[in-house]
Amino acid sequence: MSRARQPPLVTGISPKEGAAWTKVTIRGENLGTGPADLIGLSICGHNCLLTAEWMSASKIVCRVGPAKDDKGEIIVTTKSGGLGTSTVSFKLLRPERIGILDQSAVWVDEMNYYDMRTDRNKGISPLSLRPSNPLGIDVDKGKIPQKDMELTFPGMSGDFTSENFSATWYLIENHTGSSFEQLKIGANNLKKQATKKNEGSLAYVKGGLSTFFEAQDALAAIHQRLESDGTERVEGSMTQRLENILNRASNTADTLFQEVLGRKDKADSTRNALNVLQRFKFLFNLPLNIERNIQKGDYDVVINDYEKAKSLFGNTEVPVFKKVYAEVETRISALRSLLLEKLLQTPSTLHDQKRYIRYLSDLHAPGDPAWQCIYAQHKWILQLMQSCRDEFISVGVGALDPEGDTRPSALGRLSHSASLKRGGSLRTPRPSTWRFETPQQVQFVEKLSDVVIGQLPNFWKLWISYVNGSLFSETGEKSGQVEKSKKNARQRQNDFKKMIEEMTNRLVKLVRGALLPTTLPHGELSFYGGWENKTELTGAWLTQIIHTVRACHEALSALEIPNDLLQVIQDLLLELRVHCLMVTLLHTTEDVKRLAEKEDWVVDNEGITSLVRMCYSTWQYDDGTSVVCYTSCLTSVFMCSTQVFVNSLEHLSTKTDADINIPHNISVDLCSPDRFTGVHEGFSPTSEQRLLIILSNCQYLERRTFLNLANHFEKHGLTGTEKITRVSVDAVRELDRKLFEAYIERRADPIAGSLEPGICAGYFDWRDCQTPTGVRNYLKEALVSIITVHAEVFTVSKDLVPRVLSRIVESVADEMCRLMQCVSSFSKNGALQARLELCALRDAIAAYLNSESNASFKLALDALPQLHSGADKKLLEELLNKFKSSMQLQLTCFQPSCIQPVKR
Repeated sequence: MSRARQPPLVTGISPKEGAAWTKVTIRGENLGTGPADLIGLSICGHNCLLTAEWMSASKIVCRVGPAKDDKGEIIVTTKSGGLGTSTVSFKLLRPERIGILDQSAVWVDEMNYYDMRTDRNKGISPLSLRPSNPLGIDVDKGKIPQKDMELTFPGMSGDFTSENFSATWYLIENHTGSSFEQLKIGANNLKKQATKKNEGSLAYVKGGLSTFFEAQDALAAIHQRLESDGTERVEGSMTQRLENILNRASNTADTLFQEVLGRKDKADSTRNALNVLQRFKFLFNLPLNIERNIQKGDYDVVINDYEKAKSLFGNTEVPVFKKVYAEVETRISALRSLLLEKLLQTPSTLHDQKRYIRYLSDLHAPGDPAWQCIYAQHKWILQLMQSCRDEFISVGVGALDPEGDTRPSALGRLSHSASLKRGGSLRTPRPSTWRFETPQQVQFVEKLSDVVIGQLPNFWKLWISYVNGSLFSETGEKSGQVEKSKKNARQRQNDFKKMIEEMTNRLVKLVRGALLPTTLPHGELSFYGGWENKTELTGAWLTQIIHTVRACHEALSALEIPNDLLQVIQDLLLELRVHCLMVTLLHTTEDVKRLAEKEDWVVDNEGITSLVRMCYSTWQYDDGTSVVCYTSCLTSVFMCSTQVFVNSLEHLSTKTDADINIPHNISVDLCSPDRFTGVHEGFSPTSEQRLLIILSNCQYLERRTFLNLANHFEKHGLTGTEKITRVSVDAVRELDRKLFEAYIERRADPIAGSLEPGICAGYFDWRDCQTPTGVRNYLKEALVSIITVHAEVFTVSKDLVPRVLSRIVESVADEMCRLMQCVSSFSKNGALQARLELCALRDAIAAYLNSESNASFKLALDALPQLHSGADKKLLEELLNKFKSSMQLQLTCFQPSCIQPVKR
């Protein structure tokens, strides 16, 4: 068996340093048995196996590749010995390349590198010598697409050798992730490079000092040879031969560059001729191009071509050019007329208006196109508002199109600009039958508001753009057009103010003609009125109209239109609110008389019925304005209305079950965890339940409704609120007192009356009874009756529970006290039984005890003999605990509540 071979060992390399592709000789031991045995060779971490040539077991020749490491070991790997080691290292030199624009004292040939794939040398283009990283920091390529960069920097380039080089582009593309400190280092590197280049000829001389010395020595040697030769300029002499050599060198240089310079001159001549021809071609084709671009709508291209032609041939004296240019002016004049026609066409969007104004300004159109557009829009909006009224007057409610749209035909043109950029309509979606059920005045006001809100904002924005010059420059930069626009706007401010006033006055008069015709002069009724034969509006429809007009006012205020121009709308809102309030109160007074018929006895989560909410929603108005001048009539009307409502509540409480036809049961809010009901479908409230519901309504009226109304009245300056509140609260309290006493009488008397028969049941005698074993059933039945009342009250309003149960407990305690005091004597067991039942009753209803109840229980207990035996006391405690444990579920409703009894 042969001995195992040792791993390769490199002991020397020649040369020990050099640039990339330097040919080196590697020496060592066990470097392989042949070329096939050599499977790996790396120098400074770079694989050099492709260039390796195996000579012997101790010698290998190869070329060093462009390794990343500047210094490293030489590792040889063979099949027979495996991975080797090295005792020497190689240093890779990185020569500084000379760029195509750098000065050099020596001739720089194109660098050669060794192509390992073809085993031949290949030249490197001088362009490749440019620095790949001019900042000298790590490159972090960004992920922004090339197309996005071209769109962001049009006409620029991220290549630093380009004439249109953009530094921002280069930084985004190559140094997106570089920190600020790294960018500062890169800036310092650039400064160093610039300083190095600015050193000029001195640095150039320093860099090639040895070359200059060699040239000096060569010139000195030539001069010495010439002097030693001593010959004149004769044939065959050294001077003559040197002159011939220099002449041949000069001729050779001229020959090299003469063809290049000739081609450049010829190219310049050709280029100049093409430019001249192209200029003439542009002018001759311009009229036809203008026509084509106008038909396509490319007005920007037409304007650019016209400006170019005007700058080139505007002052020409050549007859042919003048004739063609005159044709161009004719086409441009027709374009001005076309653009002005499009500008004044209605309806149109604000974007189109600004665009056409800019086109006309760039074409130097006569007059002021922007003001002409504003004036045309003003007249069109006024006509649109008036047409809306005329069509609603002449078209009946039934004259609807198949889709049920009552929009007048004059408004059909709004389809393009109906959403004129106010975010949609004022109104929420309506049912399909809304247009048939809604009075025409309401539809008219909403359509009129749509017209105003749809058109006036763009009209105002057009004026603002006209004032600040943004019609011609989005940035408002100073230019002739911008300054002229601002000057014209300052001169026409009063005229525009009159336009806005005319629009708001037209809006107000049209609404007045439909709703408040008596407030218009007699001469304007024929122009704005004509609604006499239409349906008279109720308070609900007037409220909807007020909301519509208010929304219109808010939309105009959001445009920052001066308040003095919108004052007429505010005055209209005040009169509409007062008119609505008067109509509503008068109708309410009539409706309140019939409210008892509308009571559905449906209790909501606050323990009130829709009866209270109907009146509260009718009485409450939050207009945000003062109605002081109308307070006298409002006070009397409101006091009458509240008194009628209280009378209706009292009338409801006295009705019998046969007088009330209720299709629904008492309903509660099922979403509330504090509500429960045991009523079934078709159940009608009893007289006691009706009393509770009306009590809950009275409590809500006193606590919330009247106080909130008083706050609203005081907030809006209505005098006499104290009198209204006092009269209303007194009436409600008196009704509440009557109903409460009636309910307590109906519920407390049966419970208290059942105590005495229950005590005496079974011939029970306090003087002769057995040892107590628990609370007797009569007391449990009384507690169940109290629990029944608690459930009945809690179902309607939990706020009434403490007040009602306190009175019932007071009546029960008083009856128990009377019964205990009437007993002549107690036996020991009788006293223990009586004390057990009194303590059980007191502890069960402790949450609803008041001072009178506590006094009654104390008197009852004092009437009993005292317990002196410890066994009796222990037995009493055990029986009490047994009672509480057995009736724990029933007594849960008597747990202490956070709701305190209402003090009357």
